[in-house]
Amino acid sequence: MTVNTVLGPVSADRLGKTLFHEHFVFGYPGFQGDTTMGEFDRGAALRVGINVAEKLMTHGVKTVVDATTNECGRNPELLREISEKTGLQIICSSGYYYEGESAPAYFKFRAGLGDMEAEVHEMYLREITEGIGKTGVKAGVIKLASSKDVITDYEKVFFRAAAKVQRETGVTIITHTQEGTMGAEQAELLISAGADPRRIVIGHMCGNTNVADHVSVLKTGVFLGFDRFGIEGIVGAPLDSVRETMLIGLLGTGYGGQLLLSQDTVNYWLGRPLILPEIVQQMLAHWHPTNIFENVLPVLRKAGITEEQIDILLIENPGRLFGTS
Repeated sequence: MTVNTVLGPVSADRLGKTLFHEHFVFGYPGFQGDTTMGEFDRGAALRVGINVAEKLMTHGVKTVVDATTNECGRNPELLREISEKTGLQIICSSGYYYEGESAPAYFKFRAGLGDMEAEVHEMYLREITEGIGKTGVKAGVIKLASSKDVITDYEKVFFRAAAKVQRETGVTIITHTQEGTMGAEQAELLISAGADPRRIVIGHMCGNTNVADHVSVLKTGVFLGFDRFGIEGIVGAPLDSVRETMLIGLLGTGYGGQLLLSQDTVNYWLGRPLILPEIVQQMLAHWHPTNIFENVLPVLRKAGITEEQIDILLIENPGRLFGTS
């Protein structure tokens, strides 16, 4: 099976070491209107993206899934240029963020005029099979998201449309859970709508420290994302040491074949420059693109996790998620 990258289709068995949830550029909806104070500097974004790609490739990374949704600054042409200049395989997303930080006014307006679910389905399908706008870049995943402790009616429309498109195309689905809540509910909603659990990863579950919740998600047959390494102490996030302990425990109980690693890093923020308070900078000191390789994997190795198990997390599981047996 092939996967759409920004440079064209690639066989799933050639993805190699993969980070499945990162952001080369990202902006919260509303940044588009702040151009006076935060004009987009494409050259700077390109330089940052190339630098990040080259750093990741020194650690053997071959593929990155850019999980930026349509309204949060997704930039297929920028991703294509980063890939062309570095050789990193990049997979671009089609999708929208959760209701509280998404574009509900636009879609709710359109829902009053017609069938919102049909329109979302059409958007997903065209971006996957024909390309995003006039860029010629085809999306390789659908990105979904739900709110904390609830999947709203607005969000359910995107989930149902994604499940339908997955039935039609086999596309992989990745999700955002807010603070690791509603993971099992996301999986059940997608599967009940006909999606293949083997092509779904429920993301950000490492924000939830209840291992019973992790197991309830894994029992549905989907993949589970430990994909926010480096985000510590904000928005309810646990320390990386807690994530590592949970991950080691799940590996010890035989779930290694359903786990994926990433960091959800934002390499270039859209809008005006981001100035973080010193205390937040300290909490996010490890939130950078190579944290997994420099800080997390050494802890796993020290705990007895083998290189074979690490390869399963970073190479074999992404390959299976995108279509290999």
